[in-house]
Amino acid sequence: MTDKPEPPDEAAGAGFATRAIHAGQHADPATGATVTPLYLTSVFTYASVGVHRGYEYSRHSNPTRTALEQCLAALEGGEHAFCFASGVAASDAVFRSLRPGDHVLLAEDLYGGTYAQVEALIRPMGVEVGYADACDAGALAQAMRPNTRLVWIETPSNPLLRITDIAACAGAAHEVGALLCVDNTFASPALQTPLSLGADVVMHSTTKYLGGHSDLIGGAVITSNAGMAEWLETVSRIGGAIAAPFDCWLTLRGVKTLQVRMRQHCANASAVADWLRARPDVARVWYPGFEDHPGHATASRQMRGGFGGMVAAELAGGGPAAVSLLNAVRTFALTGSLGGVESILSYPWQMSHKPLSPEERLRRGVTPGVVRLSVGLEEAEDLMADLDQALAGA
Repeated sequence: MTDKPEPPDEAAGAGFATRAIHAGQHADPATGATVTPLYLTSVFTYASVGVHRGYEYSRHSNPTRTALEQCLAALEGGEHAFCFASGVAASDAVFRSLRPGDHVLLAEDLYGGTYAQVEALIRPMGVEVGYADACDAGALAQAMRPNTRLVWIETPSNPLLRITDIAACAGAAHEVGALLCVDNTFASPALQTPLSLGADVVMHSTTKYLGGHSDLIGGAVITSNAGMAEWLETVSRIGGAIAAPFDCWLTLRGVKTLQVRMRQHCANASAVADWLRARPDVARVWYPGFEDHPGHATASRQMRGGFGGMVAAELAGGGPAAVSLLNAVRTFALTGSLGGVESILSYPWQMSHKPLSPEERLRRGVTPGVVRLSVGLEEAEDLMADLDQALAGA
């Protein structure tokens, strides 16, 4: 299926942090370099006609990308991983496995860019598109059709941090012969491994927690399903939306510290969520770590080591208060994206979920008063002080 060498097994069976540092990353055989080299080459010289040394062209495979793919497969517990130029390129590769007449069922609460991608690119291909409340296993099962081929969920979801029971969704999908794909970007494999819970495919925007430093764009798909792996290999080679070696190298560097970073993200997010919840100018806070969060029990069962670094809040003053807060923060960065070491405050109404109509945003609970916090690695007290001064004028 590929000219990439078979994954090394020296990290097999090791703990998560050990796999993050060593899986797919061994001393360079040419120089002994401990850190995986950055192979900035488009071509590889053949030993002779028709005989190459494991690599021939970097669109097909590249040693730096191979190292990252082997590492991500090890972290997610999958047999195959494929790295793409962005998170949406990764999800596009999965969606493009669908054919006219197939049905794809998506969770209602999901990244607005995924909604736009499906509606603008996949539905016009003749694919039937449906949405359901994935947090309700019965509603999800009812929304299945005989021609459902793919079920797509996020957990925790973007932006309202709803929790979906992965094992229940997998069971419902498999009942009709569909595959379950989980966007695991918010949790990262440090907190959750959907394949171990019955999912068939895992997708990541590696731009976020895996890279962790807001300095790259990338995506990845991990699977143990042979048919999906064969398709992803094909679309990667022929479609060409592969991750560049430098972005792969940066992601590898980020992954090495993923576990320790996620611990602090979780600790800071929990502290900030508790603090926000105590304020009279904040109407509601969504965080799966709250014991009264509707998905807390499920999150406690399928996540480990924490509940993530994402928090959502709705201000009592609605849209005007949210805009005032967004414009007044100093330590938080007002921007899109998430998962970096720096804290980010974003506005789903005008940013991540703008592709949805205002009516649809409101129906899904994404009101003008909702803000999304990606809580970084700064001192939690400094983050709360920043929010305090910004909320004072909201």
